[in-house]
Amino acid sequence: MRKNTITILASLGMLITTAIWGFAFVVVKDTVDTIPPVYMMAFRFTIAAVGLALICAGKIKKLNPSILLHGGIIGICLFLAYLLQTVGIQYTTAGKNAFLTTVYVIFVPLILWIATRRFPGIRIIIASIMAMVGVALLTLQDSLLMNKGDVMTLLCGFFFALQIIFIARYNATEDAILLTIVQLAAAALLSWILAPFFDGPVPLAQLGNSRTLFSILYLGLFSTLLAFFLQNICQKHTPTSVAAIILSLEAFFGVVFSWIFLKEILTPAMIVGCVILFLAIVLAEADLF
Repeated sequence: MRKNTITILASLGMLITTAIWGFAFVVVKDTVDTIPPVYMMAFRFTIAAVGLALICAGKIKKLNPSILLHGGIIGICLFLAYLLQTVGIQYTTAGKNAFLTTVYVIFVPLILWIATRRFPGIRIIIASIMAMVGVALLTLQDSLLMNKGDVMTLLCGFFFALQIIFIARYNATEDAILLTIVQLAAAALLSWILAPFFDGPVPLAQLGNSRTLFSILYLGLFSTLLAFFLQNICQKHTPTSVAAIILSLEAFFGVVFSWIFLKEILTPAMIVGCVILFLAIVLAEADLF
C-alpha cells in the first residue's frame, strides 16, 4: 500500500477518534452530577486498560522495562491533562475549557521546533493558527478574561501536547498496542490514588443508576479504549503536528452532536468556525493530494 494511502487511512482513523470524543460530550453531559470527576477518570481508564489487555492478552508477555517506562510517561501526561481539565472546568466555562484545551495544536509544533530545532513549516504554523481560530469560534461565547481555571486548562493543553509528542516518539520503537495498555493502566492507577483526596469515598451507590452506568461504559470502552487505541495506532502513520490539528476536531464534533441530540443552538459564528477548522486540516494534509 502506498505511503500516502496509509497516511490518509490513518488520518481517517484519527477523525473517527475525534468523533467518538465529540459524542462523549452528549453522553456524559450530566454524569458528573452523580459520579465525581476523578473517580470517573479512574473508572474509564480502568475499564479501558483491562478491556484492551484482555483483547490483546497474547501481547502481554512481550511487556518489557522499556515499554513500561515509555507507556508510563505517556500515561502520566494523559492523567495530568485530564486532571487539570477536570479541576479547571470547575472555575471556568465549558466553552473556554474546550477552547483552551485545544491549545495543543499550537504547543505541539512549537515544542517540536524547540526540541528538534527543525522548523515545522509555514503551512503547519498557519494551519495550527487556523485550527485555534476555528475552535475559538466554536466554543467561545463568553468573557475572554483569564482566571485560575483557565490557567489550569492551558496547562492541560500543554500535557496533551506532550502526550501526542511522546506517542509519536515512542511509537517509532515500541509496540503501539502495548504502549496504549500501559498508558491507560498508568492513568488508571494515578486516578485511583488521588480520587479519595479530591472526591472522597468511592461512589458505589451511584453505579446502580442505568444512565450513569451507560455513560461510564461508553467512556471506558469507546471514548478511552477504542479512541486511544486508534490514536496510538494511527498516529504512527501521521505527522505529529498534523495529528494535533486533526484531534482538534473533537470540539467540532462536540458542537455538532450537541446540536443534533441536545438541541443546542448552532450560531453563524460556530458555522464559520467549522469551516475554518476543516480548511486548516485540508491545508495541513495538502501534500497528500
